[in-house]
This record gives sequence, structure tokens and C-alpha cells, in this order.
Amino acid sequence: MAPPIIKLDDIHLTFGGTPLLDGADLQVEPEDRICLVGRNGSGKSTLMKIAAGLVEAQSGEIFRHPKATVRYLEQAPDFTGFDTVRAYAMAGLAPGDDEHRVDYLLEHLDLSGDEDPAKASGGEARRAALARVLAPRPDVLLLDEPTNHLDLPTIEWLEKELRAFRGALVVISHDRQFLKSVSRATVWIDRGRTRRLEKGFEAFEDWQNEVLEEEERAQHKLGRAIVREEHWLRYGVTARRKRNMRRLGELHAMRERHQSHRGPTGQAKLQASDAKDSGKLVIEAEGLEKRYNGRPVIDDFSLRVHRGDRIGLIGPNGAGKTTLLKLLTGQLQPDAGALRLGTNLEIAILDQKREDLDPQMSLEMFLTDGRGNNLVVNGEQKHVTGYMKDFLFQPEQARTPIRELSGGEKARLLLAKMLARPANLIVLDEPTNDLDMETLDLLQELVAGFAGTVILVSHDRDFLDRTVTSVIAPAQMEAPDGRWISYAGGYTDMLAQRREQEVRSKPSPAESSSAAVATKASSRERKLSYKQKFALETLPGKIAEAEQKAGELEDLMADPDLFARDPESFNRAAEDLASLRGKLEAMEEEWLELEMLREEIEAG
Repeated sequence: MAPPIIKLDDIHLTFGGTPLLDGADLQVEPEDRICLVGRNGSGKSTLMKIAAGLVEAQSGEIFRHPKATVRYLEQAPDFTGFDTVRAYAMAGLAPGDDEHRVDYLLEHLDLSGDEDPAKASGGEARRAALARVLAPRPDVLLLDEPTNHLDLPTIEWLEKELRAFRGALVVISHDRQFLKSVSRATVWIDRGRTRRLEKGFEAFEDWQNEVLEEEERAQHKLGRAIVREEHWLRYGVTARRKRNMRRLGELHAMRERHQSHRGPTGQAKLQASDAKDSGKLVIEAEGLEKRYNGRPVIDDFSLRVHRGDRIGLIGPNGAGKTTLLKLLTGQLQPDAGALRLGTNLEIAILDQKREDLDPQMSLEMFLTDGRGNNLVVNGEQKHVTGYMKDFLFQPEQARTPIRELSGGEKARLLLAKMLARPANLIVLDEPTNDLDMETLDLLQELVAGFAGTVILVSHDRDFLDRTVTSVIAPAQMEAPDGRWISYAGGYTDMLAQRREQEVRSKPSPAESSSAAVATKASSRERKLSYKQKFALETLPGKIAEAEQKAGELEDLMADPDLFARDPESFNRAAEDLASLRGKLEAMEEEWLELEMLREEIEAG
């Protein structure tokens, strides 16, 4: 076994109150691929900074190989003293390093190098910081949320770059797909301590559940043992005093162990405030166009959004995702085309730029709009500190200025503000940035189970697969030209449909050029029949109605006393539900086939 490059043993660090790190360990060996996981505020970034030598622990043993080069990607890079992005990236090189590597990285990260760091966007800042840490090919690469603000093509390029990287890697990320792609070991920080699994992130969640279940069983056994000992001391034989004193001491030790046990950190409680149902047709867009400096960003785009749809927008940075989002929600006027919003729409918007956050404002003032210490959620008055607890904020943080919050806390604060507003259309622009995985899970459940309509922009492939019913992407991902296509299903479904379209569009080697031209002409002439068009427009409504009826039947059968009270009604409901599910599946398959046919005709 090779000696470790970095070794942290029994690390302790407290910033007041509960210890942040309480005996944490981390060992990094050559060619390790470690993902560091845990809740927001669990100490992941702090442990990584200790490994990088940027933060001092209060106690513990720390070893860093004296000849090893270590590079740390921080979440908020400091560009002070650098006039250009190239100068900033070059400063990461050591004497003798290849300067051409910086140019290679800047090119692949879509940076010219002449950008002014002081004016860089979040995505440009993250890409510049990546170029700086990747350029020297260090022995250890420590990456803190490397995918934040990156678009999908850049994330996929970074995955390939890291898989080819020969040094050791430790990475913190909320992007499940990214972690699965780059990790071979997992270190979990939980309540100040670390546990290590010699498998990549794909095995983490099952392992985590097993650990927590075993811990719960152990605590239950300890509680029962305490009850037994207390009973023995009260009613047992008292003659053997020495033995009794020993058992009394053991009881005190068990009580102390039981009381000092820190249970798993609580979960955020995400629930959207109810609003009246919107009309069945939420958005109708016909021939939308938008140009900037003569370049088409949105070109002849049409879409119908029905109540209950969950739509994901993806594409490279600069392709026009946010522009399309604002056009569809009426925040931006198109250069051409028509937009019609449905009836009874109440829209709640989460903006990735966090423009609503005043750094000087307290959490209490932000959540209540400065109207005292109460807010109305779902028609009920709630005290702001009680509502804050649902989003894992402590009561004493009510008067904390927003500037003191971490990135994850700011993300949760914006979610808290948005979810307090009654809405039947939720618009989320990059909602996953800085959220921990547990909060992401809850956000996924909220989006997937929301009774209204959701439109979101995200680069998180796993989040898209778990939440959306359709994906809108540029027709040309590498060089967007303003044309956008809608695909049924999530991100993985979109990739499969694009691959299928590419296979179908490739001419057979036996075809002559004249036959290929004739095929294309024939494809352009194809049209949906009136019956097919009508089915395409009406099926989503029928599917929604069938889903509602299925839900009502499931609620009826959930009554534990129904079968005993009225077995005939129970059996009839079971038969109706089975029949309805069969019809639902048939309608969904028909709609999917028609939608793919429509896209094929339009693409042709």
C-alpha cells in the first residue's frame, strides 16, 4: 500500500456551541477518487480547507507529504491583483509547468483569457478557477462544488478530464451524476465524525440507510438496557453492596451515553403554499422569436403547457435558457410571435442570480417583507422563527444579516420565501446550486408531487430525470442557432431520442444523393392528420383527469376499515383502479408516440 499524501487524524474544530468536527479523519492516497458528502453545515468545506492547509484545526494530527503539490478549488475565488483571467490561471502554475496547458484549458472552458475577472459572471469565475487548479496537474486536487454555475457540456467535459487525471482527487458536489462518474470511495461527514466506504457514490445512499438503521437499533437496545438496570436497582437484591455500586456506575455511564447521543440532523420541510387551480391550458406560445445584436436566441418557438406539466430547460450557457423562461412566463416581450397565459395563474419565481437578497437585511425582515415577525403561509399566520425551523435555520439567526449566510443557507432562504407565496405555477432558475443532497431530495419530491405546473432551468441531470415530464433543449447543443425542441421525459430520455433521431437521419450507404434529396422532401411534406392533432391536444387533459380519478380511488382504498365494512365497494374500487391504470398506460404510450412523430416531422 502506498503511503498517504494527506492524512488527517482525530480532527476537532468548534466555532462555538456544538463541535463542527469532533474526531474527523481523512486519508488521501495516490490515485484516490474520493467524494466528500454530508449535510450543508456538516463541515465538508472546512475539512477540505484543513487538508489544503487553509484552516487550522484546534486539535488532531495532520500530515501532508512535503513534496506533494496540492490545489484547492474554492467556492468564491479571489481575483484581487489580476487584470485578466489568463493571468489568474497562470498564477496557479509552479516553476517548470507547461504554460500551454493554461491555453488548452481556457479554450475547452470557453474562455478567451482576456476577460476582466472583476466583471466575471458566476460561470466565468468558476471556469477560471478550474483552469487555475487543473493547469499544474497537481498530486492532489481538492474540488469544492466544481459544477456550480457550469452548463451541461462543460460538466461532461470536466468529468472526462478528471477521469483522465492521474493524481488523487477529493470532491464535494451536490450533483449525483457527477459524483457517480468520478468517485471510487466515499467519505461521509455526519455529526462531526467521518465514515469511509471503499465504493463510489452510487453505493452511498444504501450504505447510509444501513448505518442509520443500525444506529437506531443500537440506541433502542441501550434504552431498554437502561430500563432493565433501573428496575434491578429499585427491586433487586440489595445485600451485595459492592456489586450494586458497580452496576449503579454502569447505569450512570449508559445514561450519559444515551443522553449525549447526537441523532441525525433534522430535515428541511418543503411545502408549496396552495393556490386555486389554474386553467387547464397554462401557456400557449406561437412562433416566439428573440434576437440579441442580430443573433437569434429564440427562433420560431411554439409550445403548449398544460396544468400539471413539469418542464425542464437545458442547454449551454448563453444558449438562451433564461431568455426562453422569461418569454414563456411573460417577464420578457418577444420580438415576434404571440404568447397567451392561462386563467387564474399565480406564479412564484426562484431567480438564480439571487437579486432579491439584500446583504444588509436580516432573515426576519426578508421573509416577512419587514412587516413584524409573522408571515402568512397557506392562509395561516406563522411566527417567522417557527417557519425558519422548517428550512433548518435556528431561531437566533432571525436577526442575522444575509451577508453572513453560506451559499447553501442563501439557497434555502430563497426557497423559504418563494414557497410561502401561494402559487400554481412555480418557476425555478438553477434551483439546485448550493443545496445539500437531503434538501435536494425534498425539492425533488416537492416538484414531482406539485399539483400545479413547474418550469425549471437546471444542469443537474439526476434532478431532471427525477422531476420533469418533458425537456426543452437547443436543436444544436454545440452551436445553438435559436431553434429549440421539446422532448418527452427526462434528461436520459432526451439523450435517447436525440440518438434515435441521429440514427434515422443518417442516409444508408446504398442510397444515392438523389434518393436522399427525395426522402428529405417527402419528410417535409408529411403532416399529422386531423385525428392525430386532436389526440395530441386532448390526451394530456384526459391523462390528468384519469390520474385524478386514480388518486381518488387510491385514497378510498387507503381506508383500513373499508374492506371489513364494505368488501363489495373495496373489490369494485380495486377493479376500477386496475382498469384505469391500464387505460392510463395506453393513453400515455399513444401521446408519446404522437409527440415523437410530431418532432420527427418538424425536425425533417
